[in-house]
Amino acid sequence: MKIDPADIRKILRRYGLKATPQRVAVYEAMRELGHASADMVYQQASMALNTLTVATVYNVLESFVQAGLLQRRMSSNNKMYLDVNTYNHCHLYCEKTHSYKDYDDPELMLLIHNHFRNRKIRGFDLHRIDVQLVGQKRSSSRLK
Repeated sequence: MKIDPADIRKILRRYGLKATPQRVAVYEAMRELGHASADMVYQQASMALNTLTVATVYNVLESFVQAGLLQRRMSSNNKMYLDVNTYNHCHLYCEKTHSYKDYDDPELMLLIHNHFRNRKIRGFDLHRIDVQLVGQKRSSSRLK
């Protein structure tokens, strides 16, 4: 779904980021892709802004993560993926295609959060709970 650049500029400012053309193009690409590697974002964003460099995309994505606008995703192919949806949710991760799909299960997330709410893990400070269900998509379905 295409998002208005003016709305993107508002979102960036809300997160304390200057709305440069590079940031707008990268965030627009992330909104369109949902879950993506930096290379995927570069490919998508450079269509809108042909002066964009791979290094700039990496730097912009990192600034988005630091600001809380994106979250990192772990993958089994040793590639960093990012998620534009930062709300509390699960992921389905396909090992074959290295693709992600949001999986909303509020009941599961509540159970997990309640389980850890008052538990202390010795020698570890829990900052965030990240639930990722790993498997392979069936040939008749698409993870997108």
